[in-house]
This record gives sequence, structure tokens and C-alpha cells, in this order.
Amino acid sequence: MTKQVKQIIFWVGALVLGAILGSLHVGAVDNVCDFIATVFTRLFKFTAVPAISVSVVTTLAMLGGNKETGKIFKRTIMYTLLTTVAASTIAAVLFFVIKPEVLSSSVYEGVAADKISSMSSASFLSYFTSAIPDNIIYPFVSGNVLSILIVSFAFGFAISQMKDSDRKTVVINAVHGFQELVFMIIGWVITILPIGIVAFTAQLVKEMSADIAMESIGKYTAVVLSGNLIQFFVVLSIFLLVRGINPVKHFKNMIPAILTALFTKSSAATLPVTMNCAETRVKCDKKYTRFILPMCTTINMNGCAAFILVTSLFVMKNGGVDLNLFTVVAWILISVISAVGNAGVPMGCFFLTLSLMAGKGMPIGVMGVILPIYAVIDMIETAVNIYSDSCVCAMTNKDLEGKIGAEAEAKAE
Repeated sequence: MTKQVKQIIFWVGALVLGAILGSLHVGAVDNVCDFIATVFTRLFKFTAVPAISVSVVTTLAMLGGNKETGKIFKRTIMYTLLTTVAASTIAAVLFFVIKPEVLSSSVYEGVAADKISSMSSASFLSYFTSAIPDNIIYPFVSGNVLSILIVSFAFGFAISQMKDSDRKTVVINAVHGFQELVFMIIGWVITILPIGIVAFTAQLVKEMSADIAMESIGKYTAVVLSGNLIQFFVVLSIFLLVRGINPVKHFKNMIPAILTALFTKSSAATLPVTMNCAETRVKCDKKYTRFILPMCTTINMNGCAAFILVTSLFVMKNGGVDLNLFTVVAWILISVISAVGNAGVPMGCFFLTLSLMAGKGMPIGVMGVILPIYAVIDMIETAVNIYSDSCVCAMTNKDLEGKIGAEAEAKAE
């Protein structure tokens, strides 16, 4: 039995144990699982911020503005846009095939009115404004992923442009040393992660049994979830096959990151696990993983694009908007652009869509009906997002290096 098979069995065992503990509904057990889940969530956030920053800084410091950096960046943007447009387009087709009905106004009028109103107070552009740091500490304290990327890109590129000297060597060595420390800590977290999976699963089973109302928006939910599942299992598999990568092997290699994404519901928090899987299991070169994956955490949002499109169409349909071909195509583009700028944090897509709909004067009370089931949707979305990130990284690695997986292992030997 191979090491990977043993790991998969171990993880599945953790899922089963967590499901059993969650279904028991024992107060003391639930409290312990909630505590462990909270600890792991904080650990993910703790490691994600420095991982994003040092990965981008070290990669740019070494590659700088040379042609290889440009090639990596172009491939990343190309695959991000292709996969995101595909996700949004599939969601649009499913929306008109399944045809969610218009809700009675009595269903959503007053639903979570205060909460929805406060959520929609921020403008769509406020997120981008807040991403521009006014001091060096803010991005890292706030955990704003886009802001961290901006600072990291600036510092990494600046280091690459320094003249070769002892000072530049000292700076690069210091950053590399810090990076080694960060990834050592990430390795420790990965080692004990099955304990966290037990707690996360127990927490999820307990929440799922809390009678989440889905009947009034069943078709809407079916559109969102089926669109994400088709993107995950069909579309991304086709992309991998076209680039000569075995999708089944790639999926198996990314299982730890996929499960972590399901429970954390945050691409940014899952990033340390995603990077670990891409480097140690998929065997992608570090110069790709540590540049592409932090960037994809913010810009590559397949699941988010599908949610923004379907939810926007659903709310606009309830608002009496004529959903003609021109409108749908326009919102496919809007959903892609919005998803690219979305933060990889829990409920990021919900807030963004709410802001868009509030700006158009649509009945945002519909979002209140969606809110109780969004936790489940967010889980699936995040898993799709990080899996797509790994696919973009693997395809870029294959394109530019001509190897992936077994070929890379053979060369390393």
C-alpha cells in the first residue's frame, strides 16, 4: 500500500469519525469539536498571510522582470480567464434549463432585512479602495489578500531591480530564511490536519441537521451546485486532459486541499495546504506554485463567478428584469470581472453580489432567502476555486517545463 493510499484512508477515516461525532449531538463533544475547529481556522489564517507574501516576494525577487516571469503571468491569466468564463457560461445555460421560478414577494420581504441592509451598505469599489494600503502593517493585520499581493509584488519586484551587491544578497537570504520557517510551520499544521478534519466534519454535520430551509429556492440551489460540480468534474478535467495531465491522479493528489477548502470556506486560508499538495504530491516546481497559487487565491474564482451570475440573474428575475441574450452575455462578463477581483475569504461572493444588486435597485430581500443555505454553497464554491487554482498551476508548469507528476519525479531521481 502506497503512502498516498494510506493518507487517503486516514483522511476518509477522519471524515467518518467526524460525521459520527456530529450526529451524536452531545453538548460536550460539540464544544470540543467547535474549539478544535476554531483553533485550526486560526492556524490557517496565521500561516496563509505570510505564505502569500513570502512566496510572491521570493519568486519575483529571483525572477524579476525577465521573460520567464512574463510567461508565467500570461499563462496564469489565460487559464484563469478561460476556466472562469467556462464556469459562468455553464451556470447561465443551466439557469435557463432548470428555470428557477419567481418567488412570491411575501417570501423575501422582511427576510433578514436588517442584516441584508447592513451588508449592502458598502459599495462594490470599496473593496478595491481598501486594498490600497496606507501603511506597511495594515495589509497583514487586516488579512486583505489583494492588499497583501500588491505589497508583495511591489517588494519582490523592487528587490529584483536592486543592483547586485552584498545588501541585495542579505535581503534575499533573509526572505528565503523566513520562507523556510513559514513552510516548516505549515508542514507541522498539515501533519495534524486530520484532527482538524474530524472537528470540521462534526461541526458541519451538526449544522446540517439544524433544518436549513431550502424548499422555496430548490431550483436556484440546483443551478448553483450543479454548475459548480460540472465545472469541477467535467470542465476542469477536460482542461487537464488537453494539456496532457491525468485528471484522476491530479484530483487524488489535491484531496487534502479540497477537503480543507470545504470546511474553511476560504481560498486564502486553504492556501498553505494547496501549496503543500501542489509541491509534494502533484510535483509542481516551487517557482510556479509560490507565484501562481497566491495570485490565483484572489483572481481565479470559478465557483464565485458561477454564484455571482446565477444569483444576479435570479434576483433580477424577481425584480422583473427581462433576461434577454444581451443581458445574460453582459452579466457573464460582469461575473467574470467581479470574480477576478473578489477576495478569497468566506462569504466574499455573497457580499459582492449583494453590493451589485443593491446598486441596481433590485429586491435584495431575495438574498436573505439565499443566506440560510449559503454556507453549503460556499463550501462547494471554495473547493472548486482551489481545485481550479491547482489546475492552473499544473497546466502552467506542464506548458513551461514540459513535465508534471510522474515525469517530474523521474527527473528528480
